[in-house]
Amino acid sequence: MPLPIYPAPLVLLDLETTGANPSLDRITEVGLIQINPQQVSAEGIVSWSSLVNPCQPIPPFIQRLTGIDDAMVAGALLFADLAPAILEKLKNRIFVAHNARFDYTFLRNEFKRLGLTFRAKVLCTVQLSRKLYPDEFKHSLDALIARHGLEYHGERHRALTDAELIYQFLQAAVKDLGAARVQQAIDELIRPPALPPQIDESVIDDLPDTAGVYVFYGENDEALWIGSNPNIRRRVLQHFGKKANEGPAAYLARDLRRIAWIETSGDLGSALLERKLIQELRPRMNPVVRQKVDQTQSVWEILLPKAVRGEEIAALQPKLLPLSELASARGELFGPFRGAREAQNIMNRVIKGQGLCRQVLGLEAPRKDGGPCTAHLQGDCRGACVGREPMGLHNGRLLAALAKHQLAPWPYAGAVAITEGPEWSPVLHVIDNWCYLGQIRDLSELPELCASSKPAYDVDMAKLIRSELKKLVTRLVVL
Repeated sequence: MPLPIYPAPLVLLDLETTGANPSLDRITEVGLIQINPQQVSAEGIVSWSSLVNPCQPIPPFIQRLTGIDDAMVAGALLFADLAPAILEKLKNRIFVAHNARFDYTFLRNEFKRLGLTFRAKVLCTVQLSRKLYPDEFKHSLDALIARHGLEYHGERHRALTDAELIYQFLQAAVKDLGAARVQQAIDELIRPPALPPQIDESVIDDLPDTAGVYVFYGENDEALWIGSNPNIRRRVLQHFGKKANEGPAAYLARDLRRIAWIETSGDLGSALLERKLIQELRPRMNPVVRQKVDQTQSVWEILLPKAVRGEEIAALQPKLLPLSELASARGELFGPFRGAREAQNIMNRVIKGQGLCRQVLGLEAPRKDGGPCTAHLQGDCRGACVGREPMGLHNGRLLAALAKHQLAPWPYAGAVAITEGPEWSPVLHVIDNWCYLGQIRDLSELPELCASSKPAYDVDMAKLIRSELKKLVTRLVVL
């Protein structure tokens, strides 16, 4: 005998799709179960399912997972044909699914393409399972099957089969914990989030539960804050949690006027895009840009002259080069440094620690009488300025002391790409000379990207790229 679950109409739904990207992929099957309030008889539980023609090939991996192939959906109705009936079945019901935001976002996108609006209160049974069974580690549908002894007779990873498993889980939870406990947990999970009054709730409803970058804008579209997360929606809502009225969070909530976001293929795409947007938009509340940007970010350049037999060894003289002129550099580079002051401080420490001569390095004007440098008179220079130290030795000690600051040359002849995402829908993150150009999905898009993207060298971006390249084995594509 079915047990009453919740005092409001529910619709338990599962989708099968051609992939994981709601913007690019399409639905191949819909399965749903309608449950009415305080339902105690099987007669009132309505099940429905249909294959859907996605109008695009189903990747082999997805075919193996779901058992749905191109031939099966070739004669199925388009989503446009099914949309009115599906919308009616969802109307005025709480939307219930496992990893619910995935199914909800797919459906909303399909309706949006048809000019239809769909909004509903959403209940995720993954979150419900975590709330009701906090001591359990796994909450996938397979884990629920094993834990609660759920049974299915259709094919696993088919829409209606998985919707029926969700229903069985709800029944099992009510039987284990009682209807009151389950209903309380559902109430807490579907409660609207607390938002600043100037932000419409529909905006939060649109936020995806996928990886990406979000931007908070204030008056006059000024960028306030940029962040990234594997789950955009969850992270954005955290800004408006219990501590939203304290410290910087309170100022952010007060000044916020608009939220924008960009979905990415994964954590790498999020990190690269976040740094790129911070570099471009300079959000005033991000810790790394609260202070005025130092426009004197620099490197030390040292030209290494070719050795010519019989000629006296020339002194190496470092030259401070702005990052904006990095492309024109011809010598060995050391840095980069966040500003000219940092670069000068590093060089001063090297000079003093090694007993080098500032005159020989070209960093101090020679004395008119041809005498030794000031540091030599004070005992801090080993005498290269007066011939007491061979120039070759002086040059060698300079290069050795600066070695740990040496800017690694770009190790490739041109741009490279790092692949990220599922095998059926990967993206290519294009990088050249330690700069992130952007992402493409096909190599045919590369010329346009390279022509339109001319990013400046960024110290933090370069560190991120260098760290990522060290990890790569098979995900690197030399373009």
